[in-house]
Amino acid sequence: MAIDKNKDFIREWIVADMEQKGYTHPITRFPPEPNGYLHIGHAKAICLDFGVAKESAEQGGVCHLRFDDTNPCKEDVEFVNSIQEDIHWLGFDWGEHLYWASNIFDFYYDCAVDLIKRGLAYVDEQDRETMRIQRGDLTHPGTPSPFRDRPVEENLAQFEAMKAGKFPEGGAVLRAKIDMASSNMNMRDPVIYRISYDRHHNTGDKWCIYPMYDFAHPLEDAYEHITHSLCTLEFENHRPLYDWVIDNCDVPARPQQREFSRLNITYTVMSKRKLRQMVEEGTVAGWDDPRMPTICGMRRRGYPAKAIVAFCEGVGITKFNGNTDVARLENEVRSELNHSAERRMAVLHPLKLVLTNVPEGWEEEVEVVINPEQPELGNRKLTLTKEVWIDEEDFMVEPPKKYKRLSPGACVRLRGGYCMICTGYTADENGKVTEVQAEIIPGTVGSNPPEGIKCKGAIHWVSVPHGVKAEIRLYDRLFKDEAPDANPEGFMASLNTDSLTVLTDAVVEPALAAAPNEFLCQFERTGYFVADRYDHSPEHPVFNRSVGLRDSWAKMNK
Repeated sequence: MAIDKNKDFIREWIVADMEQKGYTHPITRFPPEPNGYLHIGHAKAICLDFGVAKESAEQGGVCHLRFDDTNPCKEDVEFVNSIQEDIHWLGFDWGEHLYWASNIFDFYYDCAVDLIKRGLAYVDEQDRETMRIQRGDLTHPGTPSPFRDRPVEENLAQFEAMKAGKFPEGGAVLRAKIDMASSNMNMRDPVIYRISYDRHHNTGDKWCIYPMYDFAHPLEDAYEHITHSLCTLEFENHRPLYDWVIDNCDVPARPQQREFSRLNITYTVMSKRKLRQMVEEGTVAGWDDPRMPTICGMRRRGYPAKAIVAFCEGVGITKFNGNTDVARLENEVRSELNHSAERRMAVLHPLKLVLTNVPEGWEEEVEVVINPEQPELGNRKLTLTKEVWIDEEDFMVEPPKKYKRLSPGACVRLRGGYCMICTGYTADENGKVTEVQAEIIPGTVGSNPPEGIKCKGAIHWVSVPHGVKAEIRLYDRLFKDEAPDANPEGFMASLNTDSLTVLTDAVVEPALAAAPNEFLCQFERTGYFVADRYDHSPEHPVFNRSVGLRDSWAKMNK
């Protein structure tokens, strides 16, 4: 399979570049920094980077997974493990091409020393604020550092002193000597090395100086012989620096960088810093909280990997930033689950229904048929008993017109079982209905009631003696505003206080208690749910709502 150049402008560029330079295949990379968990925005990049490689696999195309672990203060092996797990779960694999920026620290260091020897880098001992002021702004050129024309031998000695730990953190940096009057702020003698005494998760205490991302990134690409380095648009202004590093360092290959628009979704924040803030402040239960836009959070919520990949591919690759409606992602989830999720019955707000015209202890096996041609979707046999649970919403004493559920004198069918007529109900002193009574119509399993009796519809149910009590977590959007980042009071002011409702008295059919963790199903007439990845057990079933059967937000807005 060859790359489809008509799919987007990135693929078109790659195909044209390979034809011009005689490449047989592209080599791409996905380079996450292990300082947090991947989110849906990263999924878009994963689908592009690994997708291009997959499309050219027959010609030798590959995608490297590279950890850009050059900043030890926020990186951790926990994030390393989670990133690998998430990529595999999405359906992609890097094979033998796993790389670490930290494994070639010697290479970066040699490149930096060479720049110093050629008069293209110098050690600056000013504090950060002074250097920031000296850089100028978009309308004023920068002011050269007093250390800019330091002799080469002195720069070499000071850089070696940085490496030897003779400066405090912030006491010195290495800067590239480029152009303090450049209209591109990134070219105004950017810092390419800084000091950090945090222990590195991979190299320990071997190093105390670390390359900055804009210096390490192009060198990593060149070292790995990456042909096409794909980044989001915020790195477009960094491309001249990327090219400068490649042009001025002794590198084994000459990769090229191109940019595409990042993924922005309504009712969501996509900043890893903001996601980390919510985790650290306890706003959410963790990186894998089902309300989070992280890949592990979406997995725990029951979003299928296929739906996430289909969404990312459907959004497409463009040059222009824009917002994608989160409903588009939710619709992909519904579409996938509608075809793959088994059907089961669960009562979220139980109300007891007593069938008064059957004897005590009466039980009868009934068959629930979802689709005769697709029995794997949940065709099954259930035991109907004298007492069953129905949902509170399925009974009203004084129903409005067109109400198609149970009410005094009305006839409905128990899903897969008998038609029945409501004969009465019991209420407490506050008027709350505590029990409903009904009589089944014999001979109506799988057939219509006698002439003159109209069966309005069917309601789901769970047997009282056989049902299992379960915890149901109803997750909704984490933010109530379409653009949380635009809130003048800060994104936290847009939090949706109703984003999680926990039901502890729900009842599910027995098979759901025995279901494995991450079992996906549709609670009939209610929505799509998943057995919690960690908390679900036969003794304490826990199900998370993935998405409703319909877009409830769109309905409310309408």
